[in-house]
Amino acid sequence: MSKDPSGEFADVIIVGGGLVGLSLSVALARSGFETIVVDALDPAQSVSDEFDGRVSSIAFASCRMLQALEIWPLVADVAQPINDIVVSDGRVSEGAAPFFLHFDHREIGNEPLGQLVENRHMRQALYRAVDREPKLTLLAPCQLTETQIEQNCVTATLADGAQLKGRLCVAADGRGSPLRKRYGIKSMAWSYPQMGIVATVEHERPHQGVAHEYFLPAGPFAILPMTGNRSSLVWTERQDLAPTFMNMSDDDFNGAVAERFGAFLGATSVTGPRWSYPLGLQLATDYVRPRLALIGDAAHAIHPIAGQGLNLGLRDVAALAQVLTESAQLGLDIGSLSVLERYQRWRRFDNVSLAAVTDLLNRLFSNDIGPLRLVRDLGLGLVQQLTPARHYFMRQAGGAMGQLPKLLKGEPL
Repeated sequence: MSKDPSGEFADVIIVGGGLVGLSLSVALARSGFETIVVDALDPAQSVSDEFDGRVSSIAFASCRMLQALEIWPLVADVAQPINDIVVSDGRVSEGAAPFFLHFDHREIGNEPLGQLVENRHMRQALYRAVDREPKLTLLAPCQLTETQIEQNCVTATLADGAQLKGRLCVAADGRGSPLRKRYGIKSMAWSYPQMGIVATVEHERPHQGVAHEYFLPAGPFAILPMTGNRSSLVWTERQDLAPTFMNMSDDDFNGAVAERFGAFLGATSVTGPRWSYPLGLQLATDYVRPRLALIGDAAHAIHPIAGQGLNLGLRDVAALAQVLTESAQLGLDIGSLSVLERYQRWRRFDNVSLAAVTDLLNRLFSNDIGPLRLVRDLGLGLVQQLTPARHYFMRQAGGAMGQLPKLLKGEPL
């Protein structure tokens, strides 16, 4: 496709060039669809150290998809395998309760439970994958000013006056999706009285690829292994207290982290910037309209307690790409509501179910109520003793349950 977008007609116009939007663009381009991505963010900014310090947990089914799309080799050397996950309950300075849950990847196969990749590295890999696809054009930074959905096409007008036309528009424009609002798709949403604090921690001892989810009264305190002797700290704190921690001096913040982190990895030191963001849940009532489909955070946003946010978006990618590919092969209109509703049916139950589970877990564990502590600690101990239940939860977290799209099985479209 020509890199001059003026007057271009594409099969699919994707609005939003985040991790999910770019992954979809590569999948569609490799299936033969002329695809244009419009993103307001400058790619040079999005891969800088200061822009996004978060890491993403990529489940093993999502890794298979990235492998099938030949994206994974571009990021594999900066990925950290998650070999084990340890879940425990406790209070600050008191250590973990005697009951804990240990997920060991060797119990269900040779693959790690997942991979941890820094978001900036994932973006770099996706930009490289985009560059090599002749049927794919990325317009960034580029502002979209208007979209019009007509009977036979979508027209997208850019800030410079250029117009793009396509058969389908995909909203990958995030939790506050202007396209979702523009076309009257309502959402169910609420905020948690919590903030997420993210930082990178260096430590003396190797983590051995073990991720820790430590439940404190304010919320989960996750220690996620990164390459080298580093871990990503994802700390859920009360909304009213989070600003205090964010405004601490480096020494005081290091002390607060060490108090919660413990000494099992030796001395710890926070390196680089800190980030914070509000936490909430949001579910769109519909994912589709004629010639419009929602994916990723535009369709659903969940609590990070299980590290599944990106994986839900990648499962959207796999399902939508397969639906569009198979429909095009049958000569169907990929923007028709009948085609897009198949994607909605495929993804709705999975997304709603996981949103409900994460909401329940957050409410159950983010408190210091005695009877609830007893129930949840006994529950952790019980699942630890029940091998079939433990294996089920590992496979569920790995995204390997249910009717999987081809890409999540590592198969080409």
